[in-house]
Amino acid sequence: MIVASIRRIFSLFRTEEEEKSYSRSAFFNLLGFLGSCVFFSFVAQKLSKQPHQIM
Repeated sequence: MIVASIRRIFSLFRTEEEEKSYSRSAFFNLLGFLGSCVFFSFVAQKLSKQPHQIM
């Protein structure tokens, strides 16, 4: 409940457009983070399947 109250207080100081902008930005940041996690997971998976070379 405290988090909802804090969010409501901060949202009162922003306009509707600012709220939409922050929400959109947070959404795309989340997508970027998840995309990078998937990318690095695939890279790690490919590297683990390659035979190791002895120097």
